[in-house]
Amino acid sequence: MTVIWLWVATMAAGGVGAALRFVVDGAVKARWRHPYPLGTSVINVTGSFVLGFVVAAAAGRVLPVEVSMIGGTGLLGGYTTFSTASFETVRLAQQRRWGWSLAAAFGQLVACVAGAALGAVLGALV
Repeated sequence: MTVIWLWVATMAAGGVGAALRFVVDGAVKARWRHPYPLGTSVINVTGSFVLGFVVAAAAGRVLPVEVSMIGGTGLLGGYTTFSTASFETVRLAQQRRWGWSLAAAFGQLVACVAGAALGAVLGALV
């Protein structure tokens, strides 16, 4: 795959990831009416898990490096959202929902790192 096609594929995958984030967030919000931003947490934790898996599988030569680049940078880069998580955490603090703000800040960080670690372990096993 040439550099140009890799670039085009990564951009297209980023668009798909952003659309997938929109769908998943909407589905979670439709079922979960609560101050805590569960949709963003679900998106970031699942994205971290899949990224860990894909990178580990590519490192073990199970997946081509191009798949890791397109999937990791494009699809999962468009799917996951650190900026939204940060903004939602600030918004909870502004609303004086201190417990939910701390849960969003630290809980999401711990869950995302754990998801990435689990994905990496499982990706290394394939």
